[in-house]
Amino acid sequence: MEYRFSDRISTLKPSAIREIFKYAADPQVVSLSAGNPAPDAFATKQIGEIVADIFATRPIEALQYSVTEGYPKLRAYLTEYMESRHNIGRAFDDVLITSGAQQIMELAAKVLCNEGDYVICEDPSFIGSLNCFRSLGAKLKGVPVDPDGMNMEALEDALESTPNARFIYTIPNFQNPTGITLSLEKRKKLYALAKQYGVLIVEDNPYGDLRYKGENLPSIKSFDEDGIVIYSGSFSKVIAPGLRVGYCVAPEPILKKMVVGKQGEDVHTNILAQMICYEFLTRYDFDENLANLRALYRRKAQFAMDLLDQYVVPLGITYHPTEGGLFIWCTLPDSVDMADFCKRAVQEYKVAIVPGSAFLCDEKDASHCFRINFSTPSDEKLEEGIKRLGKFAATVL
Repeated sequence: MEYRFSDRISTLKPSAIREIFKYAADPQVVSLSAGNPAPDAFATKQIGEIVADIFATRPIEALQYSVTEGYPKLRAYLTEYMESRHNIGRAFDDVLITSGAQQIMELAAKVLCNEGDYVICEDPSFIGSLNCFRSLGAKLKGVPVDPDGMNMEALEDALESTPNARFIYTIPNFQNPTGITLSLEKRKKLYALAKQYGVLIVEDNPYGDLRYKGENLPSIKSFDEDGIVIYSGSFSKVIAPGLRVGYCVAPEPILKKMVVGKQGEDVHTNILAQMICYEFLTRYDFDENLANLRALYRRKAQFAMDLLDQYVVPLGITYHPTEGGLFIWCTLPDSVDMADFCKRAVQEYKVAIVPGSAFLCDEKDASHCFRINFSTPSDEKLEEGIKRLGKFAATVL
């Protein structure tokens, strides 16, 4: 039988990261390609205690259907927490609990974009979000990223030349894949431009709590007095990604439409997972948990950068120093074919890195960059992987 697929899915390509994972399954391969939290980051004992208590005291609540908007106790907690800690949330806003933060991107595009509408994105940006937008028929308009975030002149040019742009997508803190943070000046300028051109902002902030160096910056949503920012948060990097719990703070009219869209997808986010998150936030010291995570990633990030300085930088590869998050963005000399470099690295030297083209709005554009992750591998694996990368680079540079 000949299978015929929808136009929206037939144009999508497999994620280059997932393709790299196929090689990473080889036990001989050192994977610097994942984006997972460190194994040491999971509070397994506390989560085990929570699950046991839930099933001992209120199992039916955890196993029964629930409301699409999310576990009421978690929504109420987040409403107060985000307002008091981050100045996020106004009288016109509400909170929706989602099946991971990526569902927020999918729902935002679903309720805001018609076929052929544009989403303005940082270029490069997170492949999962880009594919969400593509799958719903949206077109991508890329804006280059400077060392302090999205280029504002290029953003204004994109807004002027793209009248059917529906929203601007940004990861302002320790951006995936570059690790770059949007400066305070640019956050304010981005908000002003969005307001001027009547375009919404989707602020994706999965890494904001993982700053381990430098000063915290206010979120773009904290400026929002006009109802133009959709904020995306997640427990994936601060509790556990397998729970698949994200949360959205957005103007109520938008959120109501997202609820309708979500009902057609999964009815509601896993209730047991939501209960676990609520209990973890309220039963244990969440600030202490964040402090422990920051200390862990501060050490691992510095270890990775020291290794790069020792084994890779002397060969002509540069990188952007990171102050938070899970990734380091490396740049090859212009004379090196990046795609071939990444392919040969895993095939010949058994070290997996992610080609920079995977994160571009147009994968046909040129890239001389690749992404490495330092959170997932053990120190021993991280050192071995970067040593292998250096040995391979020495053969081509």
